Amino acid sequence: QVQLVESGGGLVQAGGSLRLSCAASGSIFSINIMGWYRQAPGKERELVATMSSGGITNYSDSVKGRFTISRDNAKNTVYLQMNSLEPKDTAVYYCNLLIQKSYWGKGTLVTVSS
Repeated sequence: QVQLVESGGGLVQAGGSLRLSCAASGSIFSINIMGWYRQAPGKERELVATMSSGGITNYSDSVKGRFTISRDNAKNTVYLQMNSLEPKDTAVYYCNLLIQKSYWGKGTLVTVSS
């Protein structure tokens, strides 16, 4: 059984920064993809960034140059450094782990005020 626990969300002013963390526990294979998705009020969940266990990254165009994903494979933890935050980044951010199936965390709220 896999569990994902996110932390690091909160309220920040536009232009500020936040760092999200997601720790995975349970039966985790060494080869996997971890990442972040977000869902704003009234919108569908969308990709933010993913990173494979081999280091390959994928970013949404809307966050390129502002957000950086990283991971510590020894700790089964993925991070999302978010800089130059904008009000449009306000959303619940969900951690995702893809092995043979997709696992989701409960989400952490990020609110960016103007």
